[in-house]
Amino acid sequence: MTDLVELRRAIHAEPEIGLDLPATQRRVLDALAPLDLEITLGEGLSSVVAVLRGAHPGPVVLLRGDMDALPLREETGLPYASTNGAMHACGHDLHTAGLVGAAHLLAARRADLHGSVVFMFQPGEETGQGAALMIEEGVLDAAGRLPDAAYAVHVVPGERGVFSTRPGPLMAGALELRVSVRGQGGHASEPHQARNPVPAVTAAVDALHTFVTRRFSVFDPVVLTVTALSAGGPALNIIAEQAGFGGSVRVLSAESLARVRAEIPPLVESIAAAHGCTAEVDLDLVCPPTTNDEHLATEVLDVLRARFGEDRVRVTPEAVMGGEDFSHVLARVPGVYFFLRATPPTAPQVSNHSPTASFDDSVLADQAAALAALALRHLEGPTP
Repeated sequence: MTDLVELRRAIHAEPEIGLDLPATQRRVLDALAPLDLEITLGEGLSSVVAVLRGAHPGPVVLLRGDMDALPLREETGLPYASTNGAMHACGHDLHTAGLVGAAHLLAARRADLHGSVVFMFQPGEETGQGAALMIEEGVLDAAGRLPDAAYAVHVVPGERGVFSTRPGPLMAGALELRVSVRGQGGHASEPHQARNPVPAVTAAVDALHTFVTRRFSVFDPVVLTVTALSAGGPALNIIAEQAGFGGSVRVLSAESLARVRAEIPPLVESIAAAHGCTAEVDLDLVCPPTTNDEHLATEVLDVLRARFGEDRVRVTPEAVMGGEDFSHVLARVPGVYFFLRATPPTAPQVSNHSPTASFDDSVLADQAAALAALALRHLEGPTP
């Protein structure tokens, strides 16, 4: 446990963002070095894939921990706080150290394992790129075939040491919407001589907010939030040729994802055309919905209850509209994503991504034990 705390704090003090995490990668490699694992390093990113081969043939289980931080200046005042302008405000430092702990626990039982474990140390979760890139580079085939199950855990604010998840949809798929509307510029005193893109933009924004409430069931919700607008310049008597807006779209099902991608572009384009303008619509997928396997999620809840007690395991009541790129793995492999609450007992419950977010080292042992227990559920071999 002491080694995991030291590893977590070293990673926390030197956070790295995006896909290139050389210092974090080196710390992970050093921590795994005694375990005699099959190591593969990423080519397009600083990933680490480590395979533990059990002594007996059997299933393949994948365990994932993300490693990247956020471009955020830390304000926690912790003795090991970052000073480089980045911050582990989402707990990925714990995810990394906890996965190292699971690797040590499972390696100690190598002689009893029936199958293999793939440890997926992933950069680029915050950008939504890392999991897809690691899949392109072969993480799902690292043990020689697709995993039979995949698991990942995320620390969140709340009562320290409490786990939760749910069968089915757990987190939303995320898309980024960017729209550029082009008209014809002119003088503000003669709008009839121009094609002002601003009214087209405002009409499209209003229509999109209505679209998600009238075209989708409240039981399979879609959230669309416009977060950016652009138009014109400092001279207020000029009708600009171009205006635009952007925002985020969240969905909980593959069906809603397909409809959003099919229906939003023609809706915006038709509104622009009604104003005598044209529109370019980019709707880029960041990650699909995070959907837990129904059977495995029930098993996870049972395994966690048996290991930690009924009072420390809860069923997540409803899906969370935040996104998670482990969904790329779950789209190909049955598995489960689950949460671990980790607010220090004397600290306020501050949300992830806050400059004052703080997570308790003491959950590391339980995080490692939970991941190891879930792998063992598949790898302990036939009952005599």
